[in-house]
Amino acid sequence: MSTRYLGIMDWGIGGIGIYKLIKSGLPDVPVIYFSDTGVTPYGKMARQDLIARLNTVIAFLELQGVTHLVFGCNAASTVIPFLNARGMMIEGVVDSAVAVATKMRPSRLALIGGRRTVLSGVYRRAFAARGIKIRQRIAQPLSGLIESGDIDSPELRDQCRQILSPVRNCSHLLLACTHYPAITHVLTELLDKETAVIDPAKELVKRIRVWRLPPGGTDLFFTTGDARAMKAAARTAFDLRINSVRRAVI
Repeated sequence: MSTRYLGIMDWGIGGIGIYKLIKSGLPDVPVIYFSDTGVTPYGKMARQDLIARLNTVIAFLELQGVTHLVFGCNAASTVIPFLNARGMMIEGVVDSAVAVATKMRPSRLALIGGRRTVLSGVYRRAFAARGIKIRQRIAQPLSGLIESGDIDSPELRDQCRQILSPVRNCSHLLLACTHYPAITHVLTELLDKETAVIDPAKELVKRIRVWRLPPGGTDLFFTTGDARAMKAAARTAFDLRINSVRRAVI
């Protein structure tokens, strides 16, 4: 019987943080990680272009044996209802983020995320339905900088300062991009000391534990971009050594 994989997909290395959490709790579950840096960042894609691209990625992953898929990308998660998943189980990050933030009863909630994530209105509507107001800031440049292995440069700090300036006194800051936990140390320096930073990754992993995937198999890493750059960035941003990355041409 061929190996059945849990898939994790992201535009880049942001989902590596989710991968590490999954492997710490479910070490025997085989994982395929897919990074799509060979195309335009998902946060910059038009909605229909993003849907078409994700359907292409899903078809590729299905051929590799992926039966359950985690979107480590907020932009991708905003269009899950419109995808052609053909029975594949998919869990996005948005529902987990809304759930964990709501539990914390924020008095002044703010969010930073990519352009597509913010403009989609998915978070604004979800929190409004729960009686929570949210201030959102587009932080598109940050994921590209982190993807390049930059987690502490003057340029990154300047970008963070400009993005956070209008919301620095929020009670809670929701990280609506899985790249951002890699720079939590910078973000917390620029926020008020009382501000709590919310990373929904643990909530997401808790939700997928009910899938009960069978163990056995070797983890595989794919990218449509530069394999060497992916390995370097994963090590710098998330302290993960990846031995081999396969090039995916799709």
